[in-house]
Amino acid sequence: MPHTIHPHEVEFSAVRAQGPGGQNVNKVSNAIHLRFDIGRSSLPPTVKEKLLQWQDQRITKDGVIIIKAQSSSSREQNKAEALARLAELIAKASVVLPVRRATKPTLASKRRRLEGKLLRSGIKSSRGKIAL
Repeated sequence: MPHTIHPHEVEFSAVRAQGPGGQNVNKVSNAIHLRFDIGRSSLPPTVKEKLLQWQDQRITKDGVIIIKAQSSSSREQNKAEALARLAELIAKASVVLPVRRATKPTLASKRRRLEGKLLRSGIKSSRGKIAL
């Protein structure tokens, strides 16, 4: 189930982008810093806990996700890219893995394993020196 990100929960700030761009790169702030406070968000508690437990460099110790988007020269495209990356991060955290139940090996699989060990044992024992 995809979780909706409310616009009032996300804070954007324009910063100067790094890298090439000629004279214009020093004048225009087109890169976007997205800040999303996990604790104050409307996400379900399980998703919040999972996000806070992750050891991700984008998540601060205070529980704020910071994403920097600067691949485009357009501020709006960078904003859309940052939102898409946030949505992807939240989608990963909201995936619930099925509970693994321990099972016992079947009798046939036990027999196959033992037959394989017996065969391998025979091969290795035949490599020894021959007694005359």
